Formats: sequence, structure tokens, C-alpha cells
Amino acid sequence: MLNLSRKRNDSCFSSALASIKIMGMIDPHRFSLFLAAATLLAIAPGPGMLYVLARTLAGGRREGVLSSLGTFLGGLAHVLAAATGLSIVLATSATAFAVVKYAGAAYLIYLGVRMIISARNDQDTGIEIHSGRAPRNPFWQGIATEALNPKTAIFFLAFIPQFVNRAGGAVFWQFLLLGTISVALNTSCDLIVTLIAAPIGARLKASAVLRRRQRTATGLTLIGLGAFVAVSDSR
Repeated sequence: MLNLSRKRNDSCFSSALASIKIMGMIDPHRFSLFLAAATLLAIAPGPGMLYVLARTLAGGRREGVLSSLGTFLGGLAHVLAAATGLSIVLATSATAFAVVKYAGAAYLIYLGVRMIISARNDQDTGIEIHSGRAPRNPFWQGIATEALNPKTAIFFLAFIPQFVNRAGGAVFWQFLLLGTISVALNTSCDLIVTLIAAPIGARLKASAVLRRRQRTATGLTLIGLGAFVAVSDSR
């Protein structure tokens, strides 16, 4: 028992050291910018949050929590796939790294502009509450909903590489860490929405001003990120 306990402690200690080492490879300034942007994007109502909100209002908190955990795993699948594919290219080619970053910057600016336009048009929030029995297996449906969403994959391919420090090495682990943090922030906000679903649902459906402000702030953030990448170095 003592040996088993020591092995577990050694494993936890090694994991902590590995995480610290990876964090040391990430540029502190870019990481601060990443946290600010990822947090703002997490609290802005997106398809994932609205999906969880709809499931919660239809089936209760338990269904909302299971849906949130499902979208978390679905998001991690995108992060792992993107990290695996991109790390091979980005770690070996400075040109490819620059191409990915600039293409991602252009896509972020495009998303930001679209979000601001949608804020001005005040399109519907997309919350749909269906009557009758809620769909089965909210956990697995949450995984499928997120994992099979191509827009999520494209977003991670555009967003995460902007903060990876190629010069620091371990591109795969940097990408995986940043992506996991981003998904965890999204899920944390989804769980908060689940806990206070009724008031949030009412406000999102009733307050056009709130919707416009959130979308505009998120759109400006995306445009700012894209501009930052465009004028910064492509390490």
C-alpha cells in the first residue's frame, strides 16, 4: 500500500512538473492575452451555450450538466485532433506556422465582423425549447453535437495557434494545454448557465440590448486578436 501510494504521489508530482514546464514554454504576454480572450469568448452566448441552456430548460439541471460534460469531451476531441495534425507541420516548418497564423488571423477578423453585423441586425438567439419528452442520452448527444460541429474545429485551428510559442518547443503540448483551458472555460460557463438557467434564458430572449452588447464585445475581441497576430511576429 505504501509503495502504491508513493507511486501515485510520484505520478502526480511528475504531471505537475510537466505542466509547469509546458507553461514555461508559452510566452507570458500571449498567455495573458489568451486568458482574457478565451474568458470573454466563453461568457459570450454561442451555439454550445445556447444548446446547453435549451436542454436545461427542457429537461432540468441534471440534463444540462450531462449536456455540458458532453460538449466538454466533444471540444477536447477537436483540440486533440487539431493538436495532432498541426503540431507535426508547425514544429517543422516556420513558413507553415506563419501561414496558419495569418490564415487564422484573417478568419478571426471575419468572425468578428460577422458577429458585429449580427449584433446590429439583432438576430434571434437560437434558443429553442421543444415540448414533450426531451431527447435521450444528453451526455452522448452533447459529445456528438460538439464533436460533429465543423465550425468548432475551424475555430480552434484559427484561435489556438495564435498563442503557441513555436520557439519554445513542444508545440503539441502547448496547443493541447491552451485548447484544454479554452474548453474548460467554456464548460465552466455552461455549468453556470445550467445552475441559473431560467433567469438567463429569460434575459437572453427578452433583452435585445444585452444580446447586442455581448455580440459586439466578442466581435471586437476577435477582430483585435486577428489584428494583433497580423502585426506581430510569427514565431
